[in-house]
Amino acid sequence: MAIMEDLDISTYRVVSNDEEQYSIWPADRDVPGGWRDVGVIGSKAECLSHIEKVWTDMRPASLRRLMKS
Repeated sequence: MAIMEDLDISTYRVVSNDEEQYSIWPADRDVPGGWRDVGVIGSKAECLSHIEKVWTDMRPASLRRLMKS
């Protein structure tokens, strides 16, 4: 599988939903409903690296808010 990833020359964008969960999406496609573009575009590895840096708490935002109460 790593060989196929090495050959992937596609461009992706980082997207996030209302629960502050992250994903990548092909840059040449419209962002799906319920998701928003966070402004990071690059290779799959670059996008996943960004997500790794910013998505430090995997719990949905609604659960984090509930746990603070």
